[in-house]
Amino acid sequence: MNIKRSTRVADLIMADISDILLREIRDPRIKSVTITGVKLTDDLRLAKVYYVEMGKDTCDPQLKTALEKATGFLKRELGKRLKLRYMPDIIFMFDESFTYGSRIDRLLAELQNTDEPHVE
Repeated sequence: MNIKRSTRVADLIMADISDILLREIRDPRIKSVTITGVKLTDDLRLAKVYYVEMGKDTCDPQLKTALEKATGFLKRELGKRLKLRYMPDIIFMFDESFTYGSRIDRLLAELQNTDEPHVE
């Protein structure tokens, strides 16, 4: 069982960013954010952090701005927690897979409602 180092570090970054956003960031726009994944390049130089906003299918532009504004703080806090030689640059990206999944759920629910026979 040989797991790549970039995958292990990405999991650590995901857990730490989630913790920092929950406990240390004071911006109210960020409180409803859930980190869904982190993809890290093999050279550990770039981390794409995927997020969703709880209860919403779209990305609020103010939320994206708040996350980008907090990037420096997050990078500094990650540097304190993860003893890496080089801290990767962080790019926040909206996770579209949750929007796609909720759309599929709605379509399946509609199909189920139309397939049920009417009992009188």
